[in-house]
Amino acid sequence: MSLSVQAQEPLRLYAAGSLRAVMGDIIKASGMPVSGTFGASGLLRERIEKGEAAEVFASADMGHPQKLVADGRAGSVSLFTRNRLCALASPKLQVTPDTLLQRMLDPAVKLATSTPKADPSGDYAWLLFEKAEKVRPGAYAALSAKALKLSGGPDSPPPPKDRNVYGFLVEKGDADLYLAYCTAALQAKAEVPNLQIVQIPEALAVGADYGLTVMKGARPEAERFAQFVLSPAGQGILAKHGFSAGDLK
Repeated sequence: MSLSVQAQEPLRLYAAGSLRAVMGDIIKASGMPVSGTFGASGLLRERIEKGEAAEVFASADMGHPQKLVADGRAGSVSLFTRNRLCALASPKLQVTPDTLLQRMLDPAVKLATSTPKADPSGDYAWLLFEKAEKVRPGAYAALSAKALKLSGGPDSPPPPKDRNVYGFLVEKGDADLYLAYCTAALQAKAEVPNLQIVQIPEALAVGADYGLTVMKGARPEAERFAQFVLSPAGQGILAKHGFSAGDLK
């Protein structure tokens, strides 16, 4: 491939599914030609490891990009933004932050999460279960046994086009409570206004650190795009979508 042809190709960005909307806005603002591939961060990392030619990787955790660094596939990892877990609830369910754990433990309530290891959102849900154990002994075993891993796995069916997977599954009745990123819960409620967003109480709260890395051998444009994401302009767009600044302590 000639350099001139390569230069015309869009930059190849692999990014967490929770970043789909905000990255669309960041790409527009950057003025750079970028092709985005979105999905569960763990599954994207596996695809990169199998040889797919990503140039920038934006993950919903720090671990997956750090593994690419450790394997010599990528440069350093920057914590570029933060998210947190919320509970998305059916309008039929009576639930508040104070009763959330009780509702989650209720055998009659269908509790759903993303798939751990494949999707960081699922890993964060299991961290919440660990915190629940400290509040109510026995909660970890009960929650990890009952949780329905409905999204983010290699065999998870995709939602209809242009639908938020969490809102779609709660509206459909596959879940009564869904542990998801707060940004994703806001998107779900925009599609299905009668859904409830329940804040996680402090004792159970789980934050999500997002990591950004440029792959070894990527074109110079990849580093320029990563720097735009980290710039005040990029950070401002992330904030408008409900994300927190990456440099917050």
